[in-house]
Amino acid sequence: MKKKKIVLGITGSIAAFKTPEIVRILKKKGFDVACVLTPAASQFVTPFVLSALSGEKAVSDMFDPDAAHISHLKMAEEADLFLIAPASAATLARCAQGIAEDMVSVVYLATKAPVLMAPAMHDTMWNHPATQKNVEILKERGAKFVGPIEGDLADGSSGPGRMSDVNEIVRMAERIVS
Repeated sequence: MKKKKIVLGITGSIAAFKTPEIVRILKKKGFDVACVLTPAASQFVTPFVLSALSGEKAVSDMFDPDAAHISHLKMAEEADLFLIAPASAATLARCAQGIAEDMVSVVYLATKAPVLMAPAMHDTMWNHPATQKNVEILKERGAKFVGPIEGDLADGSSGPGRMSDVNEIVRMAERIVS
């Protein structure tokens, strides 16, 4: 039986530091995992770490000659689930508006797999009408969401915007793939 494949899109949110744990748990549960990153995500977690944990080259640069054989179309086609965690406000906007300018947004636009998004951003960004409209658009198109949750934020404040616990994200991913 073919293993289920989860493509993990990682975006520029400080919560990106939690993604190696998501990869580790998914691999332990028997999933194949491939990682794509926005350039901003690479400031929080390196493609090297994600490649080491997933066993597949993590791609952050659409024009990387070493990744030319890793087609975003192939990744999108092979995905049983496209999980974006963390999903920044910028990525939610790009996906909602169909703007393909990084590996995460191009895989999103190319995939026919179910999509699960785990937003993470400051509560002022999460509560902004533009972000809420983008979430509404994405939900209308079938994207599922896990979180964000109320909790401590990177600047020391508290509010809705914290990425859901990695175990909750993995549970939701498992439910969707099953």
